[in-house]
Amino acid sequence: PDFKPLPKTNQSVGIDLGITDFAILSDGRKVDNQRFTTKMEQKLKREQRKLSRRYEQAKKDNRDVRECKNYQKQRMKVARLHERVAFQREDFLNKRSTELIRHYDPICIENLNAKGMLKNHKLAKAIRDVSWSMFIEKLMYKAKWYGRNIVKIDRFYPSSQLCYVCGHRDGKKSLEIREWTCPACHTPLDRDVNASRNILAEGLRLFETTQP
Repeated sequence: PDFKPLPKTNQSVGIDLGITDFAILSDGRKVDNQRFTTKMEQKLKREQRKLSRRYEQAKKDNRDVRECKNYQKQRMKVARLHERVAFQREDFLNKRSTELIRHYDPICIENLNAKGMLKNHKLAKAIRDVSWSMFIEKLMYKAKWYGRNIVKIDRFYPSSQLCYVCGHRDGKKSLEIREWTCPACHTPLDRDVNASRNILAEGLRLFETTQP
């Protein structure tokens, strides 16, 4: 497709991707996490249980599931529910990525190791649900289409440990700690907004080194 570069907005942004909020922007805006599969989960569980029961019944009756109308009907119902979740997520990611591409340049994000994070069983489901990898992919190709810049920050950059105001490094904090006050300059900090502002500062620093 033939896309024209978007006009300059002279607005840059840092994005911290999260689970409670889908994305936290360096201007303080938080994008709600729609949690598609979570919303549909009860319904999906119920319909999948029905599907399992019909499968077991067919086996008990020694019938081929391909010929069981009830089983096939239920299988289609479960497939449609999965499809609806996928469609809603795709639509959400498309709208959010397009909105960011229209308004900001450069866009600074962490180079997340989503695959590695999925090994954390406590968070895996929530991470899969927010689809960070798919979102970053969309940002990348839309940036190419519209002449925008995406700057990826090293995943080991301590964005949540630094105070964005004075740069004081306060060490790792457990995920329960959402707000704190910088011991050096006494600025009250919101964990995610602070991280996104540090991502922006580091992203702009890297971006400037690549400019002629």
